[in-house]
Order: sequence, then structure tokens, then C-alpha cells
Amino acid sequence: MTEATQDSSAQEGADPARALSPQDLEALDDILDEMRARLDETPQWEFCDGFLTALVCSRRAIAPTEYLPMLLGDGEPIQWPADAPLRRLPMFADMAQQERFLALWQRRFDEVALALDTPVEALDDPRTLEPEVMDVRGALLALPEAERPAMQDGEVPSFAQVWALGFMFAVENWPEDWAPPRDREQAQWLDDALDSIVALTEDDTGKPAVNMYTEDGPPSVSETRVEQFGEAIWAVYDLRQLWKSLGPRVETLRKAPEPGRNDPCWCGSGKKFKKCHGA
Repeated sequence: MTEATQDSSAQEGADPARALSPQDLEALDDILDEMRARLDETPQWEFCDGFLTALVCSRRAIAPTEYLPMLLGDGEPIQWPADAPLRRLPMFADMAQQERFLALWQRRFDEVALALDTPVEALDDPRTLEPEVMDVRGALLALPEAERPAMQDGEVPSFAQVWALGFMFAVENWPEDWAPPRDREQAQWLDDALDSIVALTEDDTGKPAVNMYTEDGPPSVSETRVEQFGEAIWAVYDLRQLWKSLGPRVETLRKAPEPGRNDPCWCGSGKKFKKCHGA
């Protein structure tokens, strides 16, 4: 495994050649590192990729001025006219950094959307979604023994744990968009899919069997965790299909009750409703 203004119309024509390269991922890491020097709570790219994947699956298109403050800022949406050009957002050092980040973000968004909209039947299909996940424990264990830091249980994130936390962070911050459908079967479908992702947010306490960082490294990930990761990928496909099939939520319009015929008219004339606007 390897370590976006949002426009659904662009997703259909996403170009596989535009997939992020290792150099692009390094550029994203550099941007986040610079931001972290100014903003302590800036997340790692793995967290961002989980968050982005949830946005791809979301029932509605969420604007950058709504999701970027939640991911990289103070959580308060930025009020911005929909038809106005996007100016520099406060979390970025300058306009050049913002434009670079958003360009890479959009390419990753399109890449994820294309993968989720491409029918696949096996996880070894090269077209299958590949989350940007890290086996941090595996990377540390792959170091020469003298260079390995001491690792306490739960101190180092488990394989794909940070990605799953990013995904669920988006789900939890837009609860209305992730509310269960009224249909029982669809609601269960949603619940089961989210449960598969939530399972990855937990620590991997199983017996290490494989190293996901390097094939010949010391075991760092349990077989159960590998299975959970596969289930989470399929769950993302299910979520994308579910919300696409249902479409955006339709708000229920509630009509204000009319006054009774003998009640004072709402216009303030002092007459009874039946003698005024109710005539």
C-alpha cells in the first residue's frame, strides 16, 4: 500500500494518468508539515485521505469552504458566495500553497471517485481503491534494532487506523448527511458498512503475522487486521453505491398552520381572520 474543489461531473472523466505520484504525495506531506509548524493540530496525510474518501462517499457534495476548516482549521465554515472566486483561506501560508494543495487534493478526489465507480470483483484488481495507509509499526520494526524507538502498546497507530479515523471524522461532523435512510434494508446496509470502517479505528491487538511496510520485515500486522482492511475497502464501495442510489437528501417543507377563522388575522389589521385575509 502507498502512503479537490469537489465536482461530481469531473469524476466520470477522471484520468488514471493523473493519479498522485510519490513526488506528489511528498509535496502534500511537505505542505502539511509547513502547516503543522503554524497549526499544531494539522493532521497527517493518511488522516486527510480517509477524510477525503468519506467526502467522495458523502450523500451531497460538500464545498471546500465547508470541509477545509473542519479538516485543517477551526471547524467554522467560511462564508463565501458560490459564484465568487476562491481567495486565500486562513490555514494556508500563501495563495501558491493553497492552489498547489487544492490541485493535488482534486486529483486524489477524482482518483478515489473513479476507483469507486469502476466495477471490480477482487481486491487484487489494479483498478481497486487503494487507500493511502501506513504500517507505522512495520516501518519502525524494519529499522536496524539499534535504531528502533521503544514502542508501547497503543502508542504507535495500527495499520490503517489513522485513515479510518479520518474517514469517521468526516462522518461524525456531518451527521445529517450520514443519517440512516428510512428504508430498513438500506439503513442496515449503511450500518454494516460503517461498522467495518469503525473496526479499523480500534487498535490491532492480534498476533502479528505480516509486515505491510516491507515484505521481508518483522511481523507487525495481524491476519485479522488484514481481513478487516479488506472489509473496509468493500464497505467504502457500498457507501458510495448507497448514497449515489438515493441521491441528495430532500428537506421536508413544513407549512405554517393557518389561524382559525375567528382568530385575529396575521396581518395585524385587528380584524378576525375570516373577515380579513381569510375572506
